[in-house]
Amino acid sequence: MNLGLADKTVLVTGAGKGLGRAIGAAYAAEGANVAFHYNASAHGAEEAAKEAAALGVRAIAVGADLADGAAVNAAVEAVKSELGPIDILVNNSAVTQSKPFLETTEEDWAPQIEITVAGTLRVTQAVARQMVDCNVEGSIINLMGDSGRVGESRLLVTATTRATTVGLTKSLAKELARHKIRANAVSIALVQTGSLDAHTGNADDAKMKRILAAYPLRRFGTPDDVTPTILLLSSPRSSWTTGQIVSVNGGYSMP
Repeated sequence: MNLGLADKTVLVTGAGKGLGRAIGAAYAAEGANVAFHYNASAHGAEEAAKEAAALGVRAIAVGADLADGAAVNAAVEAVKSELGPIDILVNNSAVTQSKPFLETTEEDWAPQIEITVAGTLRVTQAVARQMVDCNVEGSIINLMGDSGRVGESRLLVTATTRATTVGLTKSLAKELARHKIRANAVSIALVQTGSLDAHTGNADDAKMKRILAAYPLRRFGTPDDVTPTILLLSSPRSSWTTGQIVSVNGGYSMP
């Protein structure tokens, strides 16, 4: 199926490594022009942009601390200047931490709230304003972890911040529909990227087997398991789909 993504301008946040980088690459493979956003992973984002450009699309690496509103606005304007008005925003950036709640401090909470919640609001507002100003029929895809839907031990603060994604997505879908902008969320469980050990607490073989037992398909996901759903939801082929939370999780949790 032709997803109709060729020549679209896509901004993926947190795209210097891991799943975000894979998402950006998947859009480039569909012929979209991609901005790989980064904060600390400049080298990875620049490499990803070069690899995307080799496919014949336009691609850039764009840096911004999502805690800095001025930097976010400048990055969004830079994407417009280099690639054209943004058609698709993929909110992938987040800060997570695995730690018993009773041992956490406000210092632990702060970056998760500042980036996962406030940072997402900043970049979404900046992009949505641009979409409206440029009369773009846009699509916003918000990624979240299943902990935000079902709760999870040791991830209480992360789950709390991720749960805001549900309200954000549904509210965006209702408020921005008048501007022909859609919003959907993709909720995922554990995906095999460079941060897998951090998410599993560097589990030994025995613990990994117990974790995998919670997955009916008996395996963790890969970026290739997740990206097709993201691409489809942002595609014109899904033009009547908005305000939905779609789980791609190997059966870890079921609505």
